[in-house]
Amino acid sequence: MIEPGRAALLMIDMQNGFIDAASPLCVAGAAATVPACARALRAAREQGMAVVHVRRRYAADGSDVEPVRYRCWADGGRPLCVEGDDPASLDCPDALTPADGERVLVKPSFSAFFGTPLGALLQREGIGTVVLIGTTTPNCIRSTCYDALSLGLNAVVVEDATSSRTPEVQAANIADMAYVGATVLTVGELCEHGLAAVPDVAGQWRAAVAAARA
Repeated sequence: MIEPGRAALLMIDMQNGFIDAASPLCVAGAAATVPACARALRAAREQGMAVVHVRRRYAADGSDVEPVRYRCWADGGRPLCVEGDDPASLDCPDALTPADGERVLVKPSFSAFFGTPLGALLQREGIGTVVLIGTTTPNCIRSTCYDALSLGLNAVVVEDATSSRTPEVQAANIADMAYVGATVLTVGELCEHGLAAVPDVAGQWRAAVAAARA
């Protein structure tokens, strides 16, 4: 069982630049998960988890845009750029607005851990489990999940509060993350049971290593 006070909900990239159908960077399926993300967010708050809103923001000159996205980004009005033609793309739906005291972390690439203080922040606050919601499952969710596991954290993926460009891509990536050690929950399970059924795989591993060394 995972204590909610030692877990953090990471809501990744739920910004209008990735949700709005008019955006050139829109993720098919992301808009449909807004209600599920809102439910997961409420559950995390009620259960006492820390909440971190992870956002992507691009430099005005495109120097930190993923190469594969650059042409689409440049031709589409430079969404997710403070100085771009559509700064509103940085905003998020009202239901997902950060509450007072909740952290907003800006990342420079796919993973929420890459080039950010997230790992140090979680360690400092004694958080050993991350609960992932947002978009996209094969890119930012998956890379964050793998980095969390690599850092010795438990990773929980809320399946129906994440999105991919197709159902097939979604299913394959969820299966892969489960295979390497992530726990997969639905929003309903998170709301009803919290993290009670989530095994502390990372904690059990540390205990086993310590026992073997002793």
